[in-house]
Amino acid sequence: MGINLHNMDCLKAMKEMQDNEFDLAIVDPPYMDVFKTDNWVGTSAKQKSYKNRQDTLTGKKPNEDYFKELIRVSRNQIVWGGNYFTLPISRGWVFWLKGKQDNYFSDGELAWTSFDRVLKCFDFMWSGMLQGDMKNKEIKIHPTQKPVKLYEWLLMNYAEKGNKILDTHLGSGSIGIACDNLGYDLEGFELDKEYFEAASKRLKQHQSQIKMF
Repeated sequence: MGINLHNMDCLKAMKEMQDNEFDLAIVDPPYMDVFKTDNWVGTSAKQKSYKNRQDTLTGKKPNEDYFKELIRVSRNQIVWGGNYFTLPISRGWVFWLKGKQDNYFSDGELAWTSFDRVLKCFDFMWSGMLQGDMKNKEIKIHPTQKPVKLYEWLLMNYAEKGNKILDTHLGSGSIGIACDNLGYDLEGFELDKEYFEAASKRLKQHQSQIKMF
């Protein structure tokens, strides 16, 4: 199976999938409608009020149908931004501590999980120019990009060898690199063509570098 990336609507794709086709879905859907102008993304009313802008909708907050399909096609789920959605009660939340931010941004992010286990914290700096692994600093290509180390940690703690992984909102493609590093099969979906191409290029570059050593 390997790592397969798709430039298409994830909901349409899921409707064609079988029940429990995937062992684990790790997803990062937008928790509000996101608009993009050139390479700049904004969500607030003030940001979208600037004149002479050609805004396009690049991410839409998922509805109940999305979560219904997500739970149908995967045995377990990890949903970033789960605190913004109406999801079943769970004690197995994940907290990513990103380090001290300014007043506009949160110091961390929450992920809802379907796992019946205690809350776990992943401590990894991701603040402005600072990153937890400065020797292998990642170039940011997406406004909500998450580090490869975060996805590797999730896979090592919540997946089992041989699991098939689903990502419905690929974004920067960090999960693709993590799956490649750890040997997991992945099906990833990204609706925005520009982000899809950037994520695909990032993954190919990573795979090429690995083959050189």
